[in-house]
Amino acid sequence: MDVTPIELKPEETARIRAFEKKVNHWVRRLDDRLEKLHLGGRKGRYDDENFEFMGGSNDGLRKKHYDKSLRLLWKAEDKVPWLGFTDSTKEEKLLHSLADQSLETAERSHLERMKSPEFRAMLNRAYTQEQKQAITNILSTIGHGEAYAWMVSTELLADTADSTGARAALTMQVMEEAKHFVVLRELILAFECPVPRLSVWEYLLMERTLKAKGLEKFFGMNVLVEGFALNLFGQLSVLPGLEILKLFHLDESRHTALPNNYFADKPMTRRQKHGIVKKIKRMLIIAPALPLMTFFERDFAVLGLDVYDFAGSMLRKVVHLSERLGFYLPLPGARLLELVTRDFNRRAERTRVSHTFRKYHTMETTQGTEQLAIEREVFQLSEAALAS
Repeated sequence: MDVTPIELKPEETARIRAFEKKVNHWVRRLDDRLEKLHLGGRKGRYDDENFEFMGGSNDGLRKKHYDKSLRLLWKAEDKVPWLGFTDSTKEEKLLHSLADQSLETAERSHLERMKSPEFRAMLNRAYTQEQKQAITNILSTIGHGEAYAWMVSTELLADTADSTGARAALTMQVMEEAKHFVVLRELILAFECPVPRLSVWEYLLMERTLKAKGLEKFFGMNVLVEGFALNLFGQLSVLPGLEILKLFHLDESRHTALPNNYFADKPMTRRQKHGIVKKIKRMLIIAPALPLMTFFERDFAVLGLDVYDFAGSMLRKVVHLSERLGFYLPLPGARLLELVTRDFNRRAERTRVSHTFRKYHTMETTQGTEQLAIEREVFQLSEAALAS
């Protein structure tokens, strides 16, 4: 891929990676000891070193049950049209009108393509080895995140949803998180590069989200993590071989919209919105996202992308969505974004060979008119608000 990499200072990026390694060792060791003493520790039963859950891959069971279930998933619109469901795609409606057979979903066809030698050969033609590794590193962040999203959405379904509609919505999110993990894992492995573990910053963010209680799980997962994924899929889906991320982007848009629909039926109380302890807990969930951006600066730079452009774009939307939903933070959104932009500029001055001040919180990194239109609907932003 013909790009112009962003020139960084090697000694600074090496220092950032070394610092993360030390902090990771300390945090993981502490959690291991707390777990042995039954005092807490890591909650997520996920092995990020091997990109698998603790029980291993068990692809045989996945192929026999999960994949088959998706293929055989029937649609109410086709089977009981008089009930008023509209859950069939245009392609499914056309196919059902021609023959009584099921339609291979877009995700399934992409999944088969990802396993093909032709697809891997295309990746080798499109990218250098360094670029392939950078994409693997960036996508693995979302891959590991999807594993945690799977666990968090399962707990939200069990502990938060009380109405039939809420349970139906969260059940679909559980299914889609499972789909995202297994499909994204195949896509990442197709690049044939080593898959890194969770960075300590993402580990802290994900563990805090998984351990959060009640509605704070909604904030951590459906606002912050899904907002991060939505923005990343919106930026990377235009790269060769990553077109399937447009489908992921569409799924994530529904996930980020879920709290708004949920609160329409069951509004948050004033204490849930404005309680100082609640605000601090939300800020603690967000905090690791800032060093996480710096940690991934090198991988973004290899692809000619500015990680702080991405971070500013993502955080602007996340903060806007947080305030619109009632998940208020200790500082007003506008003030918080100004402080984050100043922090990002200080970090960029330290790591880059040349840097001029940028208003990172005004950047827009989502690519494609369809993706931008989806985000305008999700975040209820005007054209001007998305661009400035």
